[in-house]
Amino acid sequence: MDFAAIVEAIDGFVWGWAMIVLLLGTHLFMTVRTKFIQRKIGTAIKLSVSRADGEAEGDVSQFGALTTALAATIGTGNIVGVATGLLFGGPGAIFWMWITGVFGIATKYSETYISVKYRVKDETGEMLGGAMYALERGFQWKTAGKVLAVLFAVFAFIASFGIGASVQSNSLAGVVTAYIPFSNDQQLLGANMLIGALLVVLVGVVIIGGVRSITKVTEKLVPLMALLYATGCLVIIIMNWAYVGEAISLILTCAFTGKAAFGGAVGSGLALALQFGFKRGLFSNESGLGSAPLVAANATTKNPARQALVSMSGTFWDTVIICAITGVMLVSTMLANPSIAEGILNGQITAAAQLTTTAFASIPVLGPIVLAVGMVLFSYSTMLGWAQYGNRAVMYLFGKKGIRPYQVVFLIFVFWGCIGGGELVWNISDITNALMAVPNCIAVLALSSVIVKGTQHYVYDGNLDEADNAEIPTVARKS
Repeated sequence: MDFAAIVEAIDGFVWGWAMIVLLLGTHLFMTVRTKFIQRKIGTAIKLSVSRADGEAEGDVSQFGALTTALAATIGTGNIVGVATGLLFGGPGAIFWMWITGVFGIATKYSETYISVKYRVKDETGEMLGGAMYALERGFQWKTAGKVLAVLFAVFAFIASFGIGASVQSNSLAGVVTAYIPFSNDQQLLGANMLIGALLVVLVGVVIIGGVRSITKVTEKLVPLMALLYATGCLVIIIMNWAYVGEAISLILTCAFTGKAAFGGAVGSGLALALQFGFKRGLFSNESGLGSAPLVAANATTKNPARQALVSMSGTFWDTVIICAITGVMLVSTMLANPSIAEGILNGQITAAAQLTTTAFASIPVLGPIVLAVGMVLFSYSTMLGWAQYGNRAVMYLFGKKGIRPYQVVFLIFVFWGCIGGGELVWNISDITNALMAVPNCIAVLALSSVIVKGTQHYVYDGNLDEADNAEIPTVARKS
């Protein structure tokens, strides 16, 4: 058995029913425990675009923290990830992706709440937070909490090289080169190497500046790229309007019956729909993963509930809106163009990027341009966001001395992704995502009473503007 086959086997095991139960169970449990916090999405969106919380402590604005998290989440998971779910899990996978977003809002709120509540700061005043600090400071069993904290940081550190670097550059290179006719593989490799070198420069000049440098870019980039991509999807949906109703019906039917679709061209079966729906849903919105709270802890906010609400709005935009319109766009396009299914069956379309490219090609002239630009912006911003996530994990594990070496290795993986294998990279990322989710979900579930008490006080008792004056501990920074 070769390495790729071994990784695929591990991926299938890790993403078995136990992981699905853990994630969906956490989503549902916290939805109930927070009294369906999803109903506060209007307040969350309003807070996300509000001005910084006055004299509150923090390094970046609430909006800056949100856009950095969105930069990491609105990426290839929305473009290529949805198409991957459709190819291997069938149309039903799109529904389960959407469900992870709806119920995952409660988990995103909860994991951010404990990240901000248990955050610390270093001697320079910079905030440090995330599941590792929540586990270390809030867990009743201190030894177990420390072990889980270290495990989470290690998994986040490793995951950043896959989900944050290689996957993004691999998908970007695949979409860009899809529009260029190459006469041989050497020309394709040369183009991929050129793309990789350019990405290394563009990513490197920003991540060296740290969280403030990254948020300055994401605050401007994220709204632009999301609007551009969503507009392209909506144009295609309007063009395929006669098939939209049938597309939605097919998505719902396949979600609960595992019905074969498009003559067996895409995955079928309820188990596959669930598996790929949850895998790609988590990859897209990262609820339960514990990634967004790593940077949310840097936000200038009066109390944990305010930033938790802001962070949960990111899951709403990412999955409930963008992934949903991507899924409807792809399925309606396949219904309107039966030749796409034929292309999948005869092997002409073998990759998710090709499927998305084919769909956007239905918009004359502008379609391919919108997709190419969207993919470049999405992938680039995701690399920036995940570089910061990895930065936080390295700080916890090794201190400041580990930051520069980490950034160098991160950039190497950015380059490698452009010339490396696609499915292998996706599978490795799936595995590390799952491993991150385990200690993070344990933290959320174990500290759920703390989350419930704070949510009742701040959100439901009308004290959302109240400042949390609890002292934020200062920790010695490792030299």
